Amino acid sequence: MIEQILLDLLLGFGIGLSLGLLGGGGSILTVPALVYIVGLTPQAAVTTSLVIVGINSVMGALTHRVQGTLNWRVALLFGGVGMGAAYLAAGWSKLFPPNALMVLFALLMVTVGLFLILKPQPKDGDTIGRGWLVTIASGLGVGLLTGLLGVGGGFLIVPALVMFVGLPMRQAVGTSLVVIAMNSLAGFLGHLGGPSLDLQVVVLFVASGLAGALAGARLTRIIQPQQLRRAFAFFVIVLAVFLLADNIPQL
Repeated sequence: MIEQILLDLLLGFGIGLSLGLLGGGGSILTVPALVYIVGLTPQAAVTTSLVIVGINSVMGALTHRVQGTLNWRVALLFGGVGMGAAYLAAGWSKLFPPNALMVLFALLMVTVGLFLILKPQPKDGDTIGRGWLVTIASGLGVGLLTGLLGVGGGFLIVPALVMFVGLPMRQAVGTSLVVIAMNSLAGFLGHLGGPSLDLQVVVLFVASGLAGALAGARLTRIIQPQQLRRAFAFFVIVLAVFLLADNIPQL
């Protein structure tokens, strides 16, 4: 029991650290951790992930706001359209068998991992905005994935904010946390009436995750997020391969 609590605290801290430092990665780690380590069903893990990632994102966003690395106008537009899409798509997860849901999650992880490796993020001064229509379209796409798979979307939001919207890297990280919190709230509301939450798991992950998010946000001052993205991408792909190998035979 004590070992499981310590493991939950460690996992929660790592997830919060990823959110605060990279502006993403929290949910892409949370769902597999909740399924394979904590023992939740994929549907329950999706709902629980939305709560954990949403709360941790709020803490990270507040820290980035103090540092001046947050664009409220982009966050509210991108996140606003994403919330509607996340709420509508939340019910779709019930249409998929648990193994199919994990396979879809893994395929998304592979796609994002390859994108981060093959398409390096531009430097802060090299971004070019493409207008509010791209912001809305990107927000809709991320919102759909949030509701369906329980992903806050930061690992998709940050590249979109940099490459399409034109935000500097550090500002994209801070802005993405507001969007993640908004999408997570909408996705959670869409999942109400589904599997009940394990409050102990939520409290442990959130408590340690808040500390991680605070530490990660402060580390952005001294560590270049783009230097960490490639390593994170490799980790995501390795985890995705494990999920595919475990779930495809059971389809």
